[in-house]
Amino acid sequence: MRLILTALLFVGGLFFVVTGADFLIRPEDAAAGFGMAATTKTGLAAIRGDMTAFFLITGLSMLIGAWRRNGDILLIPAFMLGCALLGRFITLLVNGADDGFFLPMIVEAVFVILSLLGSRILPHPVTDGDETT
Repeated sequence: MRLILTALLFVGGLFFVVTGADFLIRPEDAAAGFGMAATTKTGLAAIRGDMTAFFLITGLSMLIGAWRRNGDILLIPAFMLGCALLGRFITLLVNGADDGFFLPMIVEAVFVILSLLGSRILPHPVTDGDETT
């Protein structure tokens, strides 16, 4: 179970890192895949900077957490993807859905659950200040 969970987190981390790199290198094309478009250079910079940061932080946290078997680090992608999922849910309630709306929600929900499971199942490193005698 722990090996499968670690492998799924690692594969998910790779997916998010590749997606983040795509936003860094090809922001217009990557944004179009998410239904976004930049109309100004400021918008392009926001897509390149913000989306790259979101996906790289999420993906690298998953990779590090899985590689080091560190449950603490996995709270970062759980929170990041949970916030994204909340935003999508609010949009669903306020604006409704269109084609392709639910797939990202499913992916985010799956990786929130996997990250939270990893946070509970994988070890939490003990530091000098946390030890009790």
